[in-house]
Amino acid sequence: MDFLMSGLAACGACLFTNPLEVVKTRMQLQGELRAPGTYQRHYRNVFHAFITIGKVDGLAALQKGLAPALLYQFLMNGIRLGTYGLVEAGGYLHTTEGTLSPVRSAAAGALAGVMGAYLGSPIYMVKTHLQAQAATEIAVGHQYNHQIFPPQSWKVALAAAMVSGIVVVLAMTPFDVVSTRLYNQPTDAQGKGLMYLGLLDALLQTARTEGIFGMYKGIGASYFRLGPHTILSLFFWDQLRTVYYTYTK
Repeated sequence: MDFLMSGLAACGACLFTNPLEVVKTRMQLQGELRAPGTYQRHYRNVFHAFITIGKVDGLAALQKGLAPALLYQFLMNGIRLGTYGLVEAGGYLHTTEGTLSPVRSAAAGALAGVMGAYLGSPIYMVKTHLQAQAATEIAVGHQYNHQIFPPQSWKVALAAAMVSGIVVVLAMTPFDVVSTRLYNQPTDAQGKGLMYLGLLDALLQTARTEGIFGMYKGIGASYFRLGPHTILSLFFWDQLRTVYYTYTK
């Protein structure tokens, strides 16, 4: 659970910070191995870079590399924080006297960090390539022309559904948990629920008794269901419409 929770938390933060990562990547590549004053500065500062990228590449460009960025954050932070959490839960950070050992804590943090960075490095490379891609007039650094999926591929829709699904699942899982419990609670002879008075009461009882993690039970299953369910629904809908219009013309 530590791996899942820490990975999802990092992904949630990445959705908001990825535009800054795009700006950072381009500013770091600008003037690579060139003496100051010998190259054109497309990005003068952070705010100018935001405006320039949005104006020339479009606002969507500020989220370039989001898919590998989310995967990188999930993998790296899931491993880093999850491993540290397991070590801490196992009692390895404390001495035989029960006191917290700074040396062991530092060693565990360093080991977890190295593992996360090593496994996430290939994904970080892909993310950097995608974030550096820009229109010719504001391009910096080497321009890789990666194309993960063909333009009209169903895989594009699936990937988009899985990425957007992170936000949806984080927002909706507490309500999904509560609705499941409301539907499943025992009732009296009149059909009135015996455990919860309603939606708000169920939310409050769950949060009070089980904590924040209790509100997110089944989040993994919810997430991996959402992407395929969305794309399959849209795919079948599109195919049925095609068949309908073919035979009704």
